[in-house]
Amino acid sequence: MRIVFAGSPEIAVPTLEALAKEFDVVGVLTNPDRPKGRSKRLLPTAIKSKALELGLQVFQYDHLYKESRETISSLEPDILISFAFGKIFGPKFLALFPEGGINVHPSLLPKHRGATPIPAAILAGDTMTGITIQEIDLKMDEGDILASVSFPLDGTETTESLSDFVSQKSPELLCEVVRSIAGQLVKPVKQDGRDATYCSFMNKEEAQIDWQSPAMKISSMVRGYYPWPKASTTFQGRVLMLTYARIFSEGVPGIRLEADTKVGTVLGAVAKHGIIIATGQGMIGVERLQLQSKKEMDWKSFMNGNPSIIGSVLGE
Repeated sequence: MRIVFAGSPEIAVPTLEALAKEFDVVGVLTNPDRPKGRSKRLLPTAIKSKALELGLQVFQYDHLYKESRETISSLEPDILISFAFGKIFGPKFLALFPEGGINVHPSLLPKHRGATPIPAAILAGDTMTGITIQEIDLKMDEGDILASVSFPLDGTETTESLSDFVSQKSPELLCEVVRSIAGQLVKPVKQDGRDATYCSFMNKEEAQIDWQSPAMKISSMVRGYYPWPKASTTFQGRVLMLTYARIFSEGVPGIRLEADTKVGTVLGAVAKHGIIIATGQGMIGVERLQLQSKKEMDWKSFMNGNPSIIGSVLGE
């Protein structure tokens, strides 16, 4: 089959590589180059860089209007494969593909439909997630399921580490589905919309920590919002981002948590556990931090430069 692949970020790169190795990828759709960093220099997407390295044709459009449809149609494609492309495919565009379109979605659909399924699973405290290959539907993530794989979450994953895992796990599953479609062996299964949950784009405001929350929720925030936008609080009037933390269901050696301790209080620091902070229910140990306008660092390095954090109340 003649494949048009649509994607942009790093998570989709191994999947493009696998498709190009086994199948005929006749074109790659990706987002336009965007200005990044202080220099505002235009930089390509990770998918564009890899596609050019593989010698594939690259197409970049802000909108999938008439011009893009005419160009893609000239490729005589059979199927559209999308992974983290970030744009909606309209009916006229999908009509260009005799075999329709399929999408890689990193959740167990119909759970976590939407733009941010990986952090959504962490923030929800899910103990299981997965990857779903689905038909592209005109409604967001409602297409029939072609295949899925599930795996457990142990409560230590960050959005970064889980994205890396999904990135490596997706190519094999997707290639199996493409082979099945080519052999007319695929058997779509309709989603049960009654079980659907939804997630949306993240923002910095929702990543602000409320220390009245239980330790479990705060830990999920720290992990789910890493590497962006990073869970944040304040320390001495400056934004302090927590970039890795663990919860303690039981006590921490050498640390006393009194009944009247104010939430957000930094109780002390313990080797192997980091900086210990009181929450609305339990304690968390912060192992990595980043002060506003500074580099991210481990807790020991942070304390060397900010010893007054011990005994302070974060978030005030």
